[in-house]
Amino acid sequence: MGNLASTYRHQGRWTQAEALEVQVMETRKRVLGEEHPDTLTSMANLASTYWNQGRWKQAEELEVQVMETRKRVLGEEHPDTLTSMANLAYTLKDQKREEEAVELMTSCLNHRVKALGPSHHDTQIVLATLMTWYGHDDEAEDEESEGAGRMPGAWVE
Repeated sequence: MGNLASTYRHQGRWTQAEALEVQVMETRKRVLGEEHPDTLTSMANLASTYWNQGRWKQAEELEVQVMETRKRVLGEEHPDTLTSMANLAYTLKDQKREEEAVELMTSCLNHRVKALGPSHHDTQIVLATLMTWYGHDDEAEDEESEGAGRMPGAWVE
């Protein structure tokens, strides 16, 4: 079901994706528990669908839950936790909450540098995003080109 939901999401079939993602998330919560990594990924995927529909508040609520749980369970510098931080920062930015978004993305950058190193692909993507947000688009393009083509803002769950 999760794979079919992902296919629907990639096709822009948001209503169908959402219905399946809710089922997958609820089943995983019941069977695996609320803190299981697969459950958290299901929650992040549903948040992604909400985000793509412009349903910022619903996306934010799930992203906060996922990020906080991953911090507690996996640690603040785990790659999945850092992905959650970046995803929440994008959602905050889309809600015109620039200061909060920049603060969170900067924290994500600092943790990625520490955990993954300054030249890691994911670190470079976050750096490029922050440069774009600060209006340094030319420099950001250079950083992006080193990031194997993934654009800032891409969901990476």
